[in-house]
Amino acid sequence: MATRNADSRTGHGPSTAVDAVSLAIIEQLQEDGRRPYAAIGKAVGLSEAAVRQRVQKLLDQGVMQIVAVTDPLTVGLMRQAMVGINVEGDLDPVAEALSAMSECEYVVMTAGSFDLMVEIVCEDDDHLLETINTRIRAVPGVRSTESFVYLKLKKQTYMWGTRQP
Repeated sequence: MATRNADSRTGHGPSTAVDAVSLAIIEQLQEDGRRPYAAIGKAVGLSEAAVRQRVQKLLDQGVMQIVAVTDPLTVGLMRQAMVGINVEGDLDPVAEALSAMSECEYVVMTAGSFDLMVEIVCEDDDHLLETINTRIRAVPGVRSTESFVYLKLKKQTYMWGTRQP
């Protein structure tokens, strides 16, 4: 699975400006990541070659990725949870250690009740317990954790990339 690291200076991704045509191409690919460039070109008013060049530029700049997204339940990962973590000292080494764990899908530095929020995906409750109890809590600097087990996923979308600010 592809991962994307945020810019370590700002905490955000690349600051590349994306024009309306590129946003329209991204929207087309979000609807169907396998949509042919010719069909995208027809929808956005560009030639197939121009779409191909723009897509490659967006990929090269780290503006987007084209990946397969699976439903964790269908691949045997039956338990998901969000874990709020409080840290003593520097957040960076803790965030790096958590990012290295395959169960941690997202690691986010936050303001508020928790220093870090981590989404974890596990096979079952035993795997979840082992991940939190013996791995996450063992990371130097982790002071406390609070787990929010997902009971039912009602919405998951990746369409925010084309929302206008």
